[in-house]
Amino acid sequence: MKISVTFRNGEGENWQKVYAEEKLEKIKKYLDAPAEAHIVISMEKFRNSTEINLSSNGWNINAKEEAKDMRVAIDRCVDKIEKQLKKQKEKIRQHKPKSIRREHEKSNVREAEEAAEASKIKETRKVVLKPMSFDEAIMELEGSKDRFMIYRDSSTENISVVYRGDDGNYTLIETN
Repeated sequence: MKISVTFRNGEGENWQKVYAEEKLEKIKKYLDAPAEAHIVISMEKFRNSTEINLSSNGWNINAKEEAKDMRVAIDRCVDKIEKQLKKQKEKIRQHKPKSIRREHEKSNVREAEEAAEASKIKETRKVVLKPMSFDEAIMELEGSKDRFMIYRDSSTENISVVYRGDDGNYTLIETN
């Protein structure tokens, strides 16, 4: 990458040039073809501005930023350029013939749905609902390390859940 730095409104310091060049080096990974970057750094009292013009492979990407600190202005400007390059790369990656794109989108949707289902369900258990009373359910829950018990209430035949909270108290959830 060919980088040129220009200072406006006075002589710039060497660290500014070195800092800007180092920051632009991290953009190289987004570029396939040789690139040319022109950085304009200007200082006016308390206003520091940075402008970057990047040309590569027929693309012209520009960013301009102002800040009180020169490093902040350079960082923000490089971030803007990086964001634009990512967006441009994504457009190229997504540009496929319609027939291929549709098949690819359908497979991506299926994969995403399967991944979402797999990530939400950690464990599957089948439970046989035993008829018992509330007291029997608490006694069985105390004897196990589980935090809850699902059972069929012997008096009402409804399904109930007993939950042991962090404080050691029990919560009863009844269904109709």
